[in-house]
Amino acid sequence: MWSVWGVATWAKRGGAKSGMVTAFTIASTSRARQVAAATFFQSSRSMSSATTDSKMSALKNPSFLSNLKSSSLRQSSASVETETLDLTKTLEVTHPAFEVVERDVVTEYGAYCSLYRHKKSGAELLSVSTEDDNKVFGITFRTPPEDSTGVPHILEHSVLCGSRKYPTKDPFVQLLQGSLQTFLNAFTYPDRTCYVVASQNEKDFYNLINVYADAVFHPRAVSDPNVHAQEGWHLELEKKGDPLTYKGVVYNEMKGVYSSPDSLLNRASQRSIFPDTTYGVDSGGDPRVIPDLSFEQFAEFHQRFYHPANSRIYFSGDDDVYNRLEIMDEYLKDFDFSPVSKEKSKIEWQSKKYTEPKKEVAYYPVGSNSEQDPTHMINVNWLVNDEPMSNYEELTLGILDHLLMGTTSSKLRKALMESGLGEAVTGGGLSDELLQATFSVGLKGVASDKTEEVEKLIMATLDEVVKEGFDADDIASSINTIEFSMREFNTGSYPKGLMLMLGSMSKWLYEKSPTESLKFEEPLAQLKKQIEESGSKVFQDAVENYLVKNTHRTTVELAPSPTLEEEQLKEETDRLAELKKNLGEEDLEEIVKKTTELKALQAAEDSPEARATIPSLKLSDLKRESAEYPIAISENENDSGVTVVRHELGSTSGIAYMSLSVDLSALPFEDVSLLPLFRRMLTETGAGDLDSVALSRQIGTHTGGVDVSLMTTAVNPKGAEQGVSISGEHMLTKLQINGKATTDKVDELLNIFKLIMTDARLDSQKRVIEMLKESRARMESAIQGSGHSMINSRMRARHRVGAYVDELQGGITYLDTIKDLLKQAEEDWPSLLARLEKIRSTILEPSIVRGGMLLDITGDKLVMDKIQPVVDSFLTELPGVPDGKKLQDFYTETHPWVPVAKKLMEENAPLKDEGFCVPTQVNYVGLSGMLYDEGERIPGSAAVVSRFLRTGYLWDHVRVMGGAYGGFCTFSPFSGFFSFLSYRDPNLEKTLDVYEAAADALMATADALEKDPDALATAIIGTIGDMDGALQPDQKGSTAFSRWLINESAEYRQKYRDEILNTTAEDFREFALRLKDMKKTSAAVVGSKAAFETAAQNGREMPLTDVM
Repeated sequence: MWSVWGVATWAKRGGAKSGMVTAFTIASTSRARQVAAATFFQSSRSMSSATTDSKMSALKNPSFLSNLKSSSLRQSSASVETETLDLTKTLEVTHPAFEVVERDVVTEYGAYCSLYRHKKSGAELLSVSTEDDNKVFGITFRTPPEDSTGVPHILEHSVLCGSRKYPTKDPFVQLLQGSLQTFLNAFTYPDRTCYVVASQNEKDFYNLINVYADAVFHPRAVSDPNVHAQEGWHLELEKKGDPLTYKGVVYNEMKGVYSSPDSLLNRASQRSIFPDTTYGVDSGGDPRVIPDLSFEQFAEFHQRFYHPANSRIYFSGDDDVYNRLEIMDEYLKDFDFSPVSKEKSKIEWQSKKYTEPKKEVAYYPVGSNSEQDPTHMINVNWLVNDEPMSNYEELTLGILDHLLMGTTSSKLRKALMESGLGEAVTGGGLSDELLQATFSVGLKGVASDKTEEVEKLIMATLDEVVKEGFDADDIASSINTIEFSMREFNTGSYPKGLMLMLGSMSKWLYEKSPTESLKFEEPLAQLKKQIEESGSKVFQDAVENYLVKNTHRTTVELAPSPTLEEEQLKEETDRLAELKKNLGEEDLEEIVKKTTELKALQAAEDSPEARATIPSLKLSDLKRESAEYPIAISENENDSGVTVVRHELGSTSGIAYMSLSVDLSALPFEDVSLLPLFRRMLTETGAGDLDSVALSRQIGTHTGGVDVSLMTTAVNPKGAEQGVSISGEHMLTKLQINGKATTDKVDELLNIFKLIMTDARLDSQKRVIEMLKESRARMESAIQGSGHSMINSRMRARHRVGAYVDELQGGITYLDTIKDLLKQAEEDWPSLLARLEKIRSTILEPSIVRGGMLLDITGDKLVMDKIQPVVDSFLTELPGVPDGKKLQDFYTETHPWVPVAKKLMEENAPLKDEGFCVPTQVNYVGLSGMLYDEGERIPGSAAVVSRFLRTGYLWDHVRVMGGAYGGFCTFSPFSGFFSFLSYRDPNLEKTLDVYEAAADALMATADALEKDPDALATAIIGTIGDMDGALQPDQKGSTAFSRWLINESAEYRQKYRDEILNTTAEDFREFALRLKDMKKTSAAVVGSKAAFETAAQNGREMPLTDVM
C-alpha cells in the first residue's frame, strides 16, 4: 500500500508507479504534466556499513537523538496549525441523499475530511476541505483485469470520447482546448482506474466535474463500436489488395511500451511474483493480446465495474461541501445499489507460495549493428507481504527503502554500482501503493557471464545489513529526508489534492479508512521511539523478515536478442496475412467499409449543437492581469561582489529555498560537453573530508535536498525591443547549486553549497566510470522511450547556439560524448581529471568568480529576517575577491561561446533530415523550421494558434486518425522556432504528410473561426489556462528569478497577455501563411530500420544513423 512516505514523494519519482498507464499523457497541456506511463517497479535509488556494536552505541548518543527530534522539522509544518476555524464547519455539512460514514481531521495537512455514502447508489464520497484554491475532483473504480487485453486501459481512453449529456466525439479535447484546468487526465493502475480534474476557477472546476462524471457513468463508447476501434484496436484495410494492419491508439502506445527494455523487465518481474492474481496480467495491454478483446467484452467490463457502488469519489480544496454533494447526487441518483459490482472487483491476495526462489529468462530487442556487445538486465523481486501492514510497518519499510536505495550512497545501491557488474541500477526498490508491496532491484548492462553474480551480491549485501545494521547517522539522514518531504508536502507541478487522493486510495480502495494512510505523526513518533530504544534493529529485522528469509522471490533475467524485433514484426505480419487469407470477399469488403466509415467519423466535425453542450467559460471570466511575483535585487551586497536576489512571499512554512549560480562563460567551448559529468560529481563523489556516503548523509540530515543543474538561456539584449525574434547570441550560462532547508539549518545548507563548489572530490576515477556507464544506459533508454524529446532537441540545435549547447549536454550527440569520455576515463584518466580540475579552477578564478555569482533566495519575511546573518557570513566566505574584474555584460555583448559554436554547428548540426535507428515497434517523427526571421515581432496570438494546432488538427490527424499515442507541436515566442512532433507513432511518412498539410488546414480553420467567435474564445481561454498554473512557493521564486535573468519586463508580459486575449481569426490566417512558408525546414525521426525502409520506398528517404 501507499505509505505516507509515498504520498510525499510521488511527484518526485516521476509521477507514476506500479504500471500506471495514462490515456492522455502526451496530449495534455503543459500542466497536465505527463503522469507518465510508468512501470511496475520504479526507477533506481542507493549506501555503507560498520559493525553492529558500534552502531548500537552510536544510536544511543545524544547528537543522534537530537537529529531525530530536530526542531527545524517541526517548524516546517508550523503553518498547519494556522488553519482558519471556518474549516471545522465543513465537518457539520449533511445532505439528504448521503449518510455520514466518518469524520476526521488530518492535522498533518490541515485537511478536514468527511466520508459520505450515497444512500441510493452506495457510492462513497470523500470530501476534503483545505485552504488550497487548486480544487481537485477524482473518481476511481476498482478495475482488476483477468487478462492482458488491456481492457481497463482502453476503457480509460474511451469513456472520455463522448457521453449522454455531452455527445461530441471528444469532450476531453474540448476541455483541453478551452479550460483553465490545472490537471486534466486519467490513468490506469494494475487494479484501478482514476479520472482526475483540477482547477483554481470554481466555475471551470464544476464544468470539468460535470463532463467527467457523465463520461464515466454514461459513455458513448459502450454503445458505439467505433470508439473501441479507435482507442483500442481495429483491422484497417483501405483497398482489398492492401495488406491488413492493426491500428488503435492503445495498441500503438503499448507497442512503444513493449519496445522499452526497462518496461519489458519490469513487466516480467511483475508477472513473476504474482502468478495467481490480477497483478500477474498487464492492465495496460500486451500488443500481442490486445486484438483478442471484442467490443462485447469491452462493454461488459464497463457494465461490471463502472457502477457507483464500485466507485470512490473524491473532492478537495476550498469549494463548498454541500455543492459537492449536490452535483454528485445528480449523477448518482440514477443508480440503485449494486453489491455485485463491488464484490466482483475485490482484489485477491497473492499468498507467498514459493518455497524456494524462482528464476526466469525473457528477451529484449537489440540492434544488429551495435558497436558494443549486447548486455543483460537483472531484477531480483520480492512479494513483501501477504497480509495487511500497519502504518508503522509501512513507514518503517519506506525509510528502509531509502536506507537501501534512496541515494547514490545508500547501501544496496552503492554496492551494486561499485561492483562493476553493470551500468545502472534497475527495479527501484519498494513499490507500496497496491494491495501488496513489492521490492525489486537489479542491474542493467550486465555481461552474460556475470548475471548470477548480481543476485549473489544483492543477497550478500542484505545479509550484511541483517548482521551489521545501518550507521546511526545514516538512519538520522534518511528519517530527516523523509520527514522533511512529508512536512513540506511540495508536490511540484501536481495539485496537492491529487497527492492526497492517491494517498487515501491506498487504504480506501481495500475497504479501509481513506484518511488512515495520510497520517504520519503517530507512526513516525513510534518509529523514532523504537530506534531510540533498540537502534538499527527495527530495520535489520525488516530486512531479514521481508527480504532475506522471504522465499517468494524471483530473479528475472532479460537477455538481448538481435532478431526479436524482426521476429515480432514477422509474427504480426504472418498473423494478419493468415487472417486475411481466411476471409471471404464479403468480409474484406466489410473491413474496407468499416475503415472508410471510421476515418470519415474521425474526420467529421461535431455539429454546433453537440459542441454547444460542452460547458465553457467566457472571456470575461479570465483575469486580464499578468501574474507577478516579488523580487528584490541587491547588487554587490555588503560589498561582497555578489548579487543577491530575494523573493519574499506570504508563507513558506519556515523553509528557505536557495540557489547559488556560478558563471561558466570563461570555459573553453570544448569543455561544454564535460559539464554534465562535472555537475554530477559535485554531489556524488564526496567533498573535502567527506566521502560520498558522508556527504550524502550531511545533505540528508540537515537539508531538504541539494542538487546541481546547468543553465543555458538566451536573454533579451539591453535596450532592445522585447517580443521580437532574438538571435540567441546574448546568453547566460550558469552552474546552479540548489537546495532548501529550515531556517535553523540554512547555515548547514550554505556550508554544503560552499563545500561542493570548492572542494568536490574530482579524483574519483572509479565513481566517474560508474556514472558514465549509468549515463550511457539512461541516454539509450531515453532515446528509445522518449524519442520525441530527443529529436526536438536535435532540430532546435540546428538554429540557435543555446539549443546546440543543450544538445551537446543531453541530446543524441551527448550519447557519443559519453562513450568517448568513458573510454578516456578507463584508458587515460589523468587527462580527464586534468580537464575536470581545469573546469573548476577556471570558473572559480578569484578575480572573476564573484562578479558572475548570483544568490537567489525565496522565503517569507520571518525566514528572510532569521537567515540574514547567515547570508552575510556566507557572502564573506565565498571564493574570489570582492573587487575583482567586472564580468562582461551579456546583455550588450555576444557570449564568448557563440563564435566557436556557430562554426561547429555548420559541421555538426547542418540543416538536413536525419533518421536515428533503434530497436522499436513505433516511431517518433519530427519536422521543424523557423516561422519568424530575426528581429521580427512575435505576437502573443502565436501562442493561441500553435496551441490550437496541438489540441485540434494534430490531435485529430496524428493521434485519432493516425493511431499515434501523441501528436503535438512546440513554438518558441523568443526565437520563432516551430516543430511538429509525434509520440509512439505507427506511421512515419504519413505523419510527415500530415505536418505538411497543417498550414492549409489552419487556413480553413481561420475562415471557420471568422464565423464562430465562441470557438475562438475557447482557444484563447485554453492558452490563458496554460499560463496561469498553480505554483508552489519555490516555483514562484524561480519564475521571478528566470524572468529577471532573461531581462523580461512586466510591461512586456502584460502586453503579451493582452495580445493573447485579443487574438482574432486574422491572426490564425497570418500564422498559417508563415507555416506554409516555414523557413530552414528539416526533419528528424527516431524509428526502426524497417520503418525507414518502408518510408524510403514511399519516397521519404533520409540519411540514417544506428544509435543502438
